[in-house]
Amino acid sequence: MAEGRREQPPHPLLSLPPASKRPCLRPAPRGPGPGPGHGSGLPSSRYRSPESLLDCAAKAVAEKWAFERVEERFERIPEPVQRRIVYWSFPRNEKEICMYSSFQLGTGDGLPGTVTEPATTSEPEVTHKVAISFDRCKITSVTCGCGNRDIFYCAHVVALSLYRIRKPEQVKLRLPISETLFQMNRDQLQKLVQYLITAHHTEVLPTAQKLADEILSSNSEINQVHGAPDPTAGASIDDDNCWHLDEDQVREQVKQFLSQGGYYGSGKQLNSMFAKVREMLRMRDSNGARMLTLITEQFMADPRLSLWRQQGTGMTDKCRQLWDELGALWVCVVLNPHCKSEEKSGWLKQLKKWGDMDVCPLEDGNYGSELPNITNALPQSNLAQGQPRRTVFSRAVEACDLHWQDSHLQRIISSDYYMSPSYQREGESLLFNPQGLPLWLDHVPTACARVDALRSHGYSREALRLAVAIINTLRLQQQRQMDIYKHQKKELLQRGVTSTTNLEGWVGHPLDPIGCLFVTLTETCRVDDDNTMDTGGDPRPPVYHHVPVWGSPDGGESYLTLALEVALMGMGQQRIMPEGLYAQDKVCRNEEQIVAKLQELELDDLLVQTLRKQAVQLLEAGPFSGLGEVIHRESVPMHTFAKYLFSALLPHDADLAYKVALRAMRLPVLESSAGSGDVGHPHHGISIVPSRYPRWFTLGHLESQQCELASTMLTAAKGDMLRLRTVLEAIQKNIHSSSLIFKLAQDAFKIATPADSPPDITLLNVALELGLQVMRMTLSTLNWRRREMVRWLVTCATEVGLRALVSILQSWYTLFTPTEATSIVAATVMSHNTILRLSLDYPQREELASCARTLALQCAMKDPQNCALSALTLCEKDHIAFETAYQIVIDAASTGMTYSQLFTIARYMEHRGYPLRSFKLASLAMTHLNLAYNQDTHPAINDVLWACALSHSLGKNELAAIIPLVVKSVHCATVLSDILRRCTMTAPGLAGIPGRRNSGKLMSTDKAPLRQLLDATISAYINTTHSRLTHISPRHYGEFIEFLSKARETFLLAQDGHIQFAQFIDNLKQIYKGKKKLMMLVRERFG
Repeated sequence: MAEGRREQPPHPLLSLPPASKRPCLRPAPRGPGPGPGHGSGLPSSRYRSPESLLDCAAKAVAEKWAFERVEERFERIPEPVQRRIVYWSFPRNEKEICMYSSFQLGTGDGLPGTVTEPATTSEPEVTHKVAISFDRCKITSVTCGCGNRDIFYCAHVVALSLYRIRKPEQVKLRLPISETLFQMNRDQLQKLVQYLITAHHTEVLPTAQKLADEILSSNSEINQVHGAPDPTAGASIDDDNCWHLDEDQVREQVKQFLSQGGYYGSGKQLNSMFAKVREMLRMRDSNGARMLTLITEQFMADPRLSLWRQQGTGMTDKCRQLWDELGALWVCVVLNPHCKSEEKSGWLKQLKKWGDMDVCPLEDGNYGSELPNITNALPQSNLAQGQPRRTVFSRAVEACDLHWQDSHLQRIISSDYYMSPSYQREGESLLFNPQGLPLWLDHVPTACARVDALRSHGYSREALRLAVAIINTLRLQQQRQMDIYKHQKKELLQRGVTSTTNLEGWVGHPLDPIGCLFVTLTETCRVDDDNTMDTGGDPRPPVYHHVPVWGSPDGGESYLTLALEVALMGMGQQRIMPEGLYAQDKVCRNEEQIVAKLQELELDDLLVQTLRKQAVQLLEAGPFSGLGEVIHRESVPMHTFAKYLFSALLPHDADLAYKVALRAMRLPVLESSAGSGDVGHPHHGISIVPSRYPRWFTLGHLESQQCELASTMLTAAKGDMLRLRTVLEAIQKNIHSSSLIFKLAQDAFKIATPADSPPDITLLNVALELGLQVMRMTLSTLNWRRREMVRWLVTCATEVGLRALVSILQSWYTLFTPTEATSIVAATVMSHNTILRLSLDYPQREELASCARTLALQCAMKDPQNCALSALTLCEKDHIAFETAYQIVIDAASTGMTYSQLFTIARYMEHRGYPLRSFKLASLAMTHLNLAYNQDTHPAINDVLWACALSHSLGKNELAAIIPLVVKSVHCATVLSDILRRCTMTAPGLAGIPGRRNSGKLMSTDKAPLRQLLDATISAYINTTHSRLTHISPRHYGEFIEFLSKARETFLLAQDGHIQFAQFIDNLKQIYKGKKKLMMLVRERFG
C-alpha cells in the first residue's frame, strides 16, 4: 500500500474537484527508482545525468513487450532488471491521464494505494482504496473504493496516477508475487500460507482445502499444468494492450443521454463524448474507434428512430447534428492512414450492417441525395437515376475504398519541399501548378476528409502539407474558371442568368471541407496562452500569428493567409440550394459558423491584402462565383458572407466593400421571371441543374439576412448622399418583403435621429422613401402591422418636414385607404403636437389644413360610410368645406350608409349645434332601421329613443314627422311604449329654436301625432302576446303576466282602453283555453 506524505496540488489542466474536496495520497516508503525527475521527464536541477543503458533498454521493453514475452525470451531475469521494466511500464505522459479523466461529467503490474479526501465543514475525512493495473505504458484496469461509476477514471484514480508519474521514487515497487515466492524456502512458504488462511479463514479456507486436495492428487487437472497462475505477473502475449475503458458505462451513459431527448444538456454531453473520441484518435489510442463503436450501437438502438420512421416525422435539429458528427467521425476513423486492413474490413462490415437497417437516418433527411459519390474525383454532369439510399454512414463506407498508397500523395504529405523540376513546368500538368507546387486533384470534400483524418490521427504536419496542395489546386481551378468566363462574358451578360452551377456546395456539406481546412491551417498559427483556463466564464477568443508556409516560394505567404483565402473561396462558391429543410438549414448554420471563425481573425496588412484580392476575384468570376455578375436563379444567396466582407473591407477599401455588398443584395429566386440561361460548359465541379420550382424552406431566414446586409450598408452610408441613394435603389429592387422594408425604414430612421445630435436629413429621406414603398406594397393586401406602419410614416414625414407632410396628404390615394387617410394621417397631421413640433407659421398651418380638408372631402366621396364623420371633423373650421362634407353625407345616406353610421353623424351634428341637421340625419337613419317585436335589447334602441327625444325637443312638427318613421321601423311593443311615455311627460319644443313659438302644453294621446303611436303600440302588444303564447313554457308564465300588466298600462292611455283590454283578455281565454294553468293566472290578475 502507498502511505506517507500527502501529494502536492494537482496539475492545473486537470478537471479535479475543488480544493476543499481534492483527494490526497499517503504514499509508500521510498523504493528503488531512477532518482529525482525521471518520472515526469523534467530535470530537477540545472544538470542532468544521462540514463543508464539498463534504463534505456528497460524503457523500450516496457513500452513494447508484454511481460510474458520477456519471460519466454529469457530463462532467468535478474531482479534489478525486472524492477526497471516494472518501473517503466507505468504511463509517463500526464496528457494521457488527462484524456481519461477530463471528460466533463463529473503492465500487468499493479499500483495499490489509498487516496484521502480532506475533511470539509459538512463532511468528514474519507479514505479510498485504489488499485491500478498497467501494462506497456497503459492503464489496463482500475478499481476504487469510492464506488463512483463513470466512463473515465474517478478523481482518486487520477490522483494516484499523477502521483506515480510526478513522484515515482516515492512509490514502492513490488515484483510479481511468483518471484517473491521463488525466493522463499519450504518453512517460509508454509508460514505464508498459514498466516494467509488465518487472516482470511472464512473466505480463503474452503478454497485452500480444495486446492490442497487437488495438488495431493496425482491425477488432478491442476497437476497436469506446469507452473501456476500469477495475477501480478503482467499481461500475456494474447492480451489486448489498450487503456482501460468501461464499455458498460459508455453504453449506459449514451443510452441515458439519448433518452433525455436533448434536454438537461444531454446534447452537450454527447458532443463532449465525440470530442473525447477525436482526442483519442489524435493520441492514436485504439480506444477511439472502440468507443465510437459503442456510441454508434446505442444511437442505432435509440427507440425514437423507429417511432420517427413510423410517424413520418423528422428528428430534431440537435439530434440530426449529432448523427452528422457521428458519420463524420467514422470517415475519420476509416481514413486512418496507418490502420490495418483487417481493422478496416471489420469497420466496413459494421458500417454496412448499420446502413442496411431500416431505421438508419438518411444523409439529408427525407430527401434522396443528389450528391456525387465521395470517391469520384470529378462530379458527373448528369445525375444518375435510381441511386441507392444514402445514409449517414454512406460516406464512411465509401471512404473505406480510399487508400494512401498513391506515390504523388505520399510525396505531398511527407515533404515540405516536394516540387516539380523546373524543366517540367511548361504546359499543362495534373500534378503540379505552373510554379511547380504539387496539386491534389481529388473531389474537394474527399480531399478535405483526408486532411481531417490526418489531423485527427495526430499527423498535423502531414495534414498541413495536403491542405496547402488542395488550396493550390483550388487557386488554379479558380483561375481557369475566370479564363472560361472571359470567353462567355458577353453572351452571359446579354441573357442575364445562367443554368451553370455547382451541384455540391462546400458550405453545408456533411464533411465540412471548408471548416476542416480552416481549422487545420489556423491551428498551427494559434498562440497558446497558458492563462486561458476555463474559469467558468466566457472563453477568450483565440489569438493567431503568421507562420510562414514551409517550402513556399512566396515568403509573404502564411498558413493564416491561406486559411482566410480558402474560407473566402468556399463561402463565395456559386452553388445550388440543396433540397430539404435540414440540408438548407445546415447551409445557413455552416455559413454562420465559418463567419464566426473569420471574425476571430484580427486583420493585419497581409490578411487585408488577401481579403481584397479574393473579393475582386469573386466579383470577376462570373457564374463560378456567388458574387459574379451572372448566377443561377436558385443559387445560394451571399448575404451573410457579403455582410462579413463589407464590414471587414470597409475600413480599408470602401468602394470594394460597397461593390461586394450591393452585388450580393440580389435574391433571384424571388424574381417573377428568369431566362432560359446558357447551356453551360462542362469542367471541374460544374453541372447543369434541371429547371424546377424551388422549395426554399429557409427563405424567411435568407430574407432576414438580406435585410441585415442592407441595414449594415445604410448605417455605414450615413451622411453620404450618393452611397445612400445607391443602397436605397438596391433595397427597392431586391427586397420583396414589406415587413423587412419596414424594418429597414425603422432602422434608418433610428440611425438618422440620434438623441444627442441633429438628425441626418439625407438618411431621413431614405427612411421616408422606404416607408412610402411599404405603404404602396401593403395598400391592397392584409397586414396586421398596417396601422403601426401608417402611424410610423406620419412620424417620419413629420421629422422630414412640412413638404413631406404635404406630399403624403396630396398623394394619399396611392398610399392609404380612405379610412387611414382621414382617421390616422390627416388627424395626426392636424394635431396640436404636430404644429408645435414643426414650429409652423400661420400660412404654413393654413397650407397644411387646406391639404387635410381636401383629403377629407376626397375620402368622404370615396368611402362615405367610414370617412364622413372624420371629414366633418376635419372641415369644422372651414364653412364651405363643412357644408360640402355635410352634403356628401346627405347624398350618401339613401344608398350606402347604415343606420348606425347615420345616427353617429346625427349625434355629432347635435353636439356641434346643428339640431335641425341632426334631426334630418336621424330621420334618414330611421328609414334604414327595422326593429322586430322580440328585439327589446337591440343596440339601436338608444339611438331611436334619442332621435324621438330630439324630435320632441324641436317641436310638434318634427315629432309628427318622425312618428310615422318610428311606427314603420319599430315593432317592439316595449320600445314603442317607452317612446310614448316619454312624449307624454313633457311639452314639445323645449329646445327653443329661434323664431319658433311653442304652446308649452302636454300632447294628448287621442290626437295626432301621438294617436298613431298609441295605436301602433297597442297593436304591437297584441301581436307580441300571440307570438309569445305560441311557444311559451310554464317557467315563463310569471314573466308573461308582467308583460300583460305593462300592456294594460298602455291600453289605458286610450279613451276606451279598459274596454279594449278586457276584450283582449277575453279573446286570450277563448283562444288559449287549453293552457289551463296560464289562463288561471290571467283570471287571477285581470279577472
